Amino acid sequence: MLTKRIIPCLDIKDGRTVKGVNFENIRDAGDPVELAIRYCEEGADELVFLDITATNEKRKTLSELVTRIASNINIPFTVGGGINSLEDVSILLNAGADKISINTSAFKDPQLIKELSSRFGSQCIVLAIDTKFENGDWFVYLNGGKIKTEKKTLDWAKEAVELGAGEILLTSMNNDGTKNGFANDITKLISENVNVPVIASGGAGSIQHFSDAFVLGKADAALAASVFHFNEINIQTLKKELRNNKIEIRL
Repeated sequence: MLTKRIIPCLDIKDGRTVKGVNFENIRDAGDPVELAIRYCEEGADELVFLDITATNEKRKTLSELVTRIASNINIPFTVGGGINSLEDVSILLNAGADKISINTSAFKDPQLIKELSSRFGSQCIVLAIDTKFENGDWFVYLNGGKIKTEKKTLDWAKEAVELGAGEILLTSMNNDGTKNGFANDITKLISENVNVPVIASGGAGSIQHFSDAFVLGKADAALAASVFHFNEINIQTLKKELRNNKIEIRL
């Protein structure tokens, strides 16, 4: 059995780590390089870097900052934000990223998933889905949660995996920043219907929430931000508790 993974997320705006609630009310959370080093030391399994305003500001991801972070860590590093071409991916992989995350650009041009996975390997391509529950179902949102689509989340996840996405990063907008727990229902639904790893994101507030994401949500990994940024949960402590709860995790 593959071990479950704990993944801190650095949401980047203007070169700083930030965090909001339900994708709104953004506040500063510290220097991304310092946080990355700390998470590495605490035993994080991977690190995700999302340039959250790149798409809306129609610019590329901050490759220089990616290089600074990558040179200070020794764990798998996923980078996303404003990526919409083979060249963008090449730049970020050369800057030190191990995987790239695509969201809006992939939705608007699904063939991009196929092109990128053919060129760089599906293990390198993470499809990020921002999803919101409304009118009785989960729907895909674009542009950092600002634009609603009529596409159901499960349909898009299955389609993207068929095109070559090697992993799904699933963020519940309803749960994001609330610290009320992950959206285990949609996480479980996606996990049971695709044959690639699913990362649960949005809502972590306690150690129990991580346990629930793995047991109830069937997630392969759990991603969180503010509980780590503001020292509410220590990653090593979290992992020991999960191990005590019989969850396979690397200490």
